[in-house]
Parts: sequence; C-alpha cells; structure tokens
Amino acid sequence: MCLRVERRSSSVHGSHDNPAQEGRDQLEVRPGGMLVQMRVSSGTEHQNLAQVTNIRVKVKRGPACHEVLISPQASFGELKKKLAEPTGLHHEDQKLIYKKRERGSKQYLDVAGVTDGSKIVLVEDVLGRERRCLEMLKKVQREKASKTLEGSSSELDKMSEKVLALKKVASEGGKVESMDVEKLIDALMKLYIKLDSLVVQGDLNLQKRLQVRKTQEHIEMLDALKLKSPLGQSTKPTKTKQAEKKQVKFKGLMPGTHQAPRNSDPVVVTTKWETFE
Repeated sequence: MCLRVERRSSSVHGSHDNPAQEGRDQLEVRPGGMLVQMRVSSGTEHQNLAQVTNIRVKVKRGPACHEVLISPQASFGELKKKLAEPTGLHHEDQKLIYKKRERGSKQYLDVAGVTDGSKIVLVEDVLGRERRCLEMLKKVQREKASKTLEGSSSELDKMSEKVLALKKVASEGGKVESMDVEKLIDALMKLYIKLDSLVVQGDLNLQKRLQVRKTQEHIEMLDALKLKSPLGQSTKPTKTKQAEKKQVKFKGLMPGTHQAPRNSDPVVVTTKWETFE
C-alpha cells in the first residue's frame, strides 16, 4: 500500500515538473487519494456568463416599432417589463407573438429561437387588462372594508364600555337616565345598519359577523335594562294636562273675565237703549 501511494504521489509531482503537461487539464488529489480533474472555480463561471452579449430585438406594435437591447437568456416577461415604458402598456396587458405563436412570460428568448434582429409583434391583451382592473378594484374594496371594520371595532369598544357602565349602575340599584339609554340604542342601531350593508369576503366576513353579533347583544341588553330597572328623566318635565286645566280654571276666576253659565241661553247684546220718563 505504501508503494502505491508513493508512486501516485511521484507521478503527480512528475506531471507538474514536466513542462509538456502544462497545456493539459490539471489534476488534483482528493483526501481519499483519488486523482480527479481540477474543478473550475466559480469566478470563471461568472466570467463566462458575463461574456454573453446582448441582442437587439425589434418589437412592432401597429405602425410603431421599438428596438430593445436585452440578454438572449432573458424571459419574455422581462421583455414585457422593458416595453412597458415606451409603449405605455402594463406588462400584464401585453401579448408577445413570435413566429405566429404567443409566448408565455416564463418562456426564455433563446429557447424560443430569438436572435439578434428578430422581430416580435406586440398586441394589447384586453381580457388581461379587464382582469387586472377587476383585481385592483377588489383590492381597493378590500382595503376600504378593512379600514371600515377597524373604525367600527374601535367605535363598538367605546359603546361597550358605556353599556357595561349603565348595567353596573342598574345592578347596584341606581337610576339610569332614559335619555342616555335611548341615545346609546340609537348609536348601536346606526352601527348595525352600517355593518349590515358592508360587503366583505373571507376573513373580513368573519370579523363583520362578530361585530354584528356583539352589536345585537348590546341592543338586547339595553332593551332589557329599560324594562327591569327604573329610569329617570334627564330633562325637566313639561306641563301636564292637569296643570293646564288648573291654569284655565284660575284664569276664569280672575277679575275682568266673564264665564257664561253652562245651561243658559245665549245673551244678545244690542246698542238700542230704552229710556223711562
């Protein structure tokens, strides 16, 4: 075994010493003693990739023609992004046709056979544009609905504190102002209508259902509070009918006022005076 290792090592050293072996592929010894070809460094690979020259393709859209300088190893999707600025079309609204075939965004130029000076036709994708606009509209509606739910959630939390405070006062035997209860019920009803008219999907729909259920529970709690606990008046009471009757009766007894008897005939007043001698 020792002789074999020495021979291998001597042969390796001999290959390095021999100038005739300089042009051949260099060998390296692995830790196990196996002779293999020396691996190419990663720097050399990057250098080879950098030597790839760009190509110039002509993209025709109607009467206009655009020349784009791009790498042959690029994809058609990258070419669409380069064409977005000069053509004014979003890259998702473009169709690229090469050799009478539409090319996908993930397909590569060199694989499709695109070379320097190749001609590509650009067509607007109407359906793709409509699809993208619908997706953008859904995104905007979702963001708007999300903000609405966030605002209603904070508003509902504030009203929940008021409801619990009124319930605590009633449970301790105190009087709850009827005006406060009515205002709170009115605010909760408005919030309920607002949530009910909101159109959402997915996770937002679950948030909406939870808020609607919580709003309903608060309204039912306040209705029960109105029936079970005594409610006070928050404003001064107005004149009752009995007070108005007393006031009318008092006016009839004031001097200078005349009150006709109920079952008497009507009195006729004339301006002819009768004189007696």
